[in-house]
Amino acid sequence: MLVESIMNTEVITLPPTATIEEALRLLKENKIRHIPIVDKANQVIGIVSDRDVRDAMPSSFLKDADRQELQNEIQTIMTYPVVTVHPLDFVEEIARIFYEKEFACVPVVQNDELVGMVTEKHMLHTFIQLTGTHVQSSQIEVKVPHRPGILPEVAQIIGDHNVNIVSILIYPYGDDPEYKVLVFRVQTMNPMPIIRGIREAGFKLLWPNNIMEPKV
Repeated sequence: MLVESIMNTEVITLPPTATIEEALRLLKENKIRHIPIVDKANQVIGIVSDRDVRDAMPSSFLKDADRQELQNEIQTIMTYPVVTVHPLDFVEEIARIFYEKEFACVPVVQNDELVGMVTEKHMLHTFIQLTGTHVQSSQIEVKVPHRPGILPEVAQIIGDHNVNIVSILIYPYGDDPEYKVLVFRVQTMNPMPIIRGIREAGFKLLWPNNIMEPKV
């Protein structure tokens, strides 16, 4: 999945000469947490968060707080240089930026111009789509040997039961490089026939691991 498919293209920006008060108003009116600061060529030169603005505001505990501070230019509190991504970057790859840098948003730049924004909310929504949890389904986790061809082998068992696979994830099995965990979300609320088939094929079921065959 590419960044251009999830980014917000209607980005609210400010020039570096805008006041802190202007930024405060835009943050409140639009219920956003970040504002990119751009120059006349729409190039990102900084970014301001709601926290930056709050920190710059005079304390509400002071009776004669100096409101003149809010007239300072936004460039005096903006963060720079700014980490950006490209519309054709993979969402899965920029997730590392969010994690390692602890960012809440990242501007999207193409040909040196701002074209969009990606936020934590966009990333979480994408994760929900990738994992298939937005679709009514059942989850099955299987421990398998780490060898070529194992994924289609297990997937064939599901296909033999005429059930759609909503998503597939692959995890390491602890610190053991000899095994992997395949996580399937299948579009059925009765996974018992699939579970039976996986067990009969000799694979270890990790989830659900407490379902036993009904007695007849």
